[in-house]
Amino acid sequence: MKLLAKFNLILFLIFGAGGVLIAAVAYRYLIDNAQREAMQDAQLMMASAQSMRNYTSSDLVPLLLQVPKHKVHFLAETVPAYAATTTFKSLRVDYPDYSYREATLNPTNPEDRATDWESDVIQKLRDHRDLTQTHGERATPDGASLYLANPIVVKQPCLECHSVPSAAPKAMLTVYGANNGFGWKENDVVGAQIISVPAAVPLERARAAFRQLQLFLALVMLLAIAALDAGVYWFVIRPLRLVSISADRVSKGETHVPPLVANGKDEIAMVTASFNRMRVSLAKALDMLENG
Repeated sequence: MKLLAKFNLILFLIFGAGGVLIAAVAYRYLIDNAQREAMQDAQLMMASAQSMRNYTSSDLVPLLLQVPKHKVHFLAETVPAYAATTTFKSLRVDYPDYSYREATLNPTNPEDRATDWESDVIQKLRDHRDLTQTHGERATPDGASLYLANPIVVKQPCLECHSVPSAAPKAMLTVYGANNGFGWKENDVVGAQIISVPAAVPLERARAAFRQLQLFLALVMLLAIAALDAGVYWFVIRPLRLVSISADRVSKGETHVPPLVANGKDEIAMVTASFNRMRVSLAKALDMLENG
């Protein structure tokens, strides 16, 4: 195997190992960053939903309760969750993969009943009361989706409508009946605010960036090897080849081989200078033998 081939093999092994390590670290970083971006979107949506709930409770409900109509007709706007869920329903027209639900195990409105996976999330929050938030990933027909969930904890104002049917507003019973949404107890976790955001889009962007990084690394590796090959050929192989050719001519009896040019003070120049001295010494020795 020639010197350049050996050199290239070493370079390919070094660059290959380094490339694999860099690719693994970069892939993990890009995927984690994509998930963080998706989770930041979820956090922003959750904060927005909570703000709407707080605004409804503190500003709208006191005003709506002064409307005589609410005693006869149930006003859904008095429910803190109403503004948040209605707003996000409008949002889903343009962003169907994003969703916000206030899923409940025993809701007044059947539309709010938790699905199987939502029930699992709520049960986790019930079992771990120290958790103020949980998150995770789940598979959907449209790809991976990240969810963020906050527990819905029963407070005293909730019991005005959800303790027993006899204590609930008659207008609410007229709309939803007396079979659902009752039996809640203070400080119980009865549901969860759940934000779902798509992970497929940011993950695909991360994978596309990773493919571009791989292409860039491969291009840099090839250019680096080409540059190093050119340097090795010009500064090492070419001078050694000239020394080899001259040595071959001397070994065949030529006595008028011109001296080689030794530029610089590196090892190759030292080899060239040594060869020139050896050539001169050999020529003198042959002269002495011939003229004995």
